[in-house]
Amino acid sequence: MMTQSKATAIGFGAIILWSSIVGLIKEVSHSFGTTAGAAMIYTTAAVFLLLSIKWIPLSKFPKKYLIFGGLLMVSYELCLALSIGYSQNSRQAIEVGMVNYLWPTFTLIATVLFTSKKANWLIFPGIVLSMLGIVWVLGGEQGFDISEMLLNIQANPISYGLAFLGAILWAGYCVVTIRISNGANGITFFFILVAIVLWFKYLLLYDDSPMHFSISSALYLIAAGCAMGFGYAAWNIGILHGNVTALAGASYFTPVFSSLFSSILLSAALGLSFWQGAFMVCGGSILCWLSTRKISR
Repeated sequence: MMTQSKATAIGFGAIILWSSIVGLIKEVSHSFGTTAGAAMIYTTAAVFLLLSIKWIPLSKFPKKYLIFGGLLMVSYELCLALSIGYSQNSRQAIEVGMVNYLWPTFTLIATVLFTSKKANWLIFPGIVLSMLGIVWVLGGEQGFDISEMLLNIQANPISYGLAFLGAILWAGYCVVTIRISNGANGITFFFILVAIVLWFKYLLLYDDSPMHFSISSALYLIAAGCAMGFGYAAWNIGILHGNVTALAGASYFTPVFSSLFSSILLSAALGLSFWQGAFMVCGGSILCWLSTRKISR
């Protein structure tokens, strides 16, 4: 039987893999298009999961977990992949990824609201600081600039809106999984569903964007599928069997790692104000985390 410490370590591995996802998704969408690229990524990820975790008969899962967990997971993955794929440039892709990283804060809020977990007053400045960090990131080089942030959002409301919705959906998935999964791990089935939905969208709303196959595009696709599949498999193990509070705390540094990896992968220069906002998002999430840690002691 897997120990909590081993499951927690596996969950930490997911955080490293996740940090590469934004840049990899954007690179794949450059070569294969937004929808087709996302469909290829999740198809590849599903294959990796079938080879590693293997197929588990659906009869072994609680029905509520398959229905509600599956709905939340599929919806979130669509929001994540399409929000990045629809971004207009590399800088915007990284900004969209940062909006998605509000999910740790939202997860703790949902945990406090819908479980027996308690929090102290630190959760309120934590929420404010996280949201302020997003304003700082989207405000451009001026930092806190509401008008500039609104202009950025208006330039591509679909990407930013999907990223924000995705953060809420993933928080819901984390809470629902703990409550109704009974320790089951349906990640392989869920990823197959995501791939099917994306291929259906591609065939139904056919996009004429040409696909550019090359060795580099194939390598990016394999890397994205690996990071996506193994990352979420590891995270699911972590939240089901590991120390959820420790994993949540560590995950708060993902925005900084992700931005760093993405800026290198996408050759996007990020100014001081962006990094200030990124650390504010992390700091706000950590305050939310500490608000629950102090109560539990």
